[in-house]
Amino acid sequence: MTVNNDSDRTSPTGSSKAWGGRFADVPDARLEAFNASVAFDVRMIREDIRGSIAHARMLGACGIIAPDEATTLERGLWQVLDEYDRGEFALTIADEDVHTGVERRLREITGTVAGKLHTGRSRNDQVANDHRFWARRQLVLVADGLVAFGEALLTLAEQYPEAIMPGYTHLQRAQPVLVAHHLQAYVEMLLRDLERVRQAWKRTNVLVLGSSALAGTSYPIDREMVAQDLGYEGITMNSLDGVSDRDFVLDALYACSLIGMHISRLSEEIILWSSGEFRFLELADRFSTGSSIMPQKKNADIAELGRGKSGRLYGNLMAMLTIAKGLPLAYNKDMQEDKEGLQDSFDTILALLDVFPPMMQSARFNVDVMAAAAVADFTLATDAADVLAKQGVPFREAHQVIGSLVARCIAEGITFADLSDEQWADIHPVFAEERPPVDVWTSVSSRNIIGGTAPDQVEATRAGQHVALLEARYWVVDRLRVDNQLFERNA
Repeated sequence: MTVNNDSDRTSPTGSSKAWGGRFADVPDARLEAFNASVAFDVRMIREDIRGSIAHARMLGACGIIAPDEATTLERGLWQVLDEYDRGEFALTIADEDVHTGVERRLREITGTVAGKLHTGRSRNDQVANDHRFWARRQLVLVADGLVAFGEALLTLAEQYPEAIMPGYTHLQRAQPVLVAHHLQAYVEMLLRDLERVRQAWKRTNVLVLGSSALAGTSYPIDREMVAQDLGYEGITMNSLDGVSDRDFVLDALYACSLIGMHISRLSEEIILWSSGEFRFLELADRFSTGSSIMPQKKNADIAELGRGKSGRLYGNLMAMLTIAKGLPLAYNKDMQEDKEGLQDSFDTILALLDVFPPMMQSARFNVDVMAAAAVADFTLATDAADVLAKQGVPFREAHQVIGSLVARCIAEGITFADLSDEQWADIHPVFAEERPPVDVWTSVSSRNIIGGTAPDQVEATRAGQHVALLEARYWVVDRLRVDNQLFERNA
């Protein structure tokens, strides 16, 4: 079955809109400006063109249009893509959106046969396809950045295998931990982020084309052919859901928000550690800024921005949740608002993942300062209580004994290291046989369980993290290879 659609696009009113035939008047200029989406649609123009190429091929293969017409459309679309890449073609406000802009230029190249390209599809499924097609690549780029960030943190951890710092609860010194253990906690967060991004990619990588406006199409199209052509791993099974689903946008926004939250937490610690009150960390000059009035200042502005940008990421997520919460099936113009927030979140995350890895790799820890802080404020009190508990003293009783000892030492201005053997024995008979550790290395080494801060465990965890990041790297490389091949002329 072939269709004949050689009529001119212009309506009796003079409107060149794809929907102009219904209307007795041309659109008001203010409506055009308010309604237009070309300013952000343009970022999906390559995906829009490539999706149309797959659609044209399928129309020809299924006999819906003549094979020579399909060939003409494909060649014309490749030309539009080339012209765009060379800066010779641009969208205008009058185009309204990327779809009609591309079709306008295609018509200028191929003539009225361009009017057959839209057979069997709607802008509703077309824009959903464009958005998924574009978003899935952005998710892969985010995954690439997460891998690089994780590798940077592991590289930094490997430079300080024996460095010890205080671990904190309530921002008060709690127990000593390895610096590497602390850094690798953030790698665990990044690995979870990678998992979320890949899950979001899987749910995004589904073909919507064929859903048409909302009910599907009466033309005998081949959706499997289009899915294979565009590298999709699945096909939507309900046309109403296909054109109205924006879960994939929310998945991506949520993933970006959590990445931003994790970066914000690290940023807060970088800001604290590099302050004069801590002096744990020294950022490289090339990743620091100064003050226009105070000559001595060295500010961790990247970290401060990293902390601040989480707010806009959350805002984009909340905005999209609010947009989607009251929409009836199927497509609504509200959905046009799904793009700018997602584009901003991707831009923000990719910028963060571009600057944080080199900043962290070039940072230097002040090992001696951290070591001194690691033993201060009775961070070994839990170890002392554990000595009693391991000899049969109920832990709650042991906790009370050591808590009282801490209070006494504070009152006398001494530390555990200042207590003699006799004084320890007076505190509890168990200590006559075994004194609690007074050095942080003994404390750290005793946490020799899976996930603990003992050196062997930290090294084993790091090895597993390297493997996980390497596997993710292979996934990224493979996905980018497939995506890049889609834009080769013989694809």
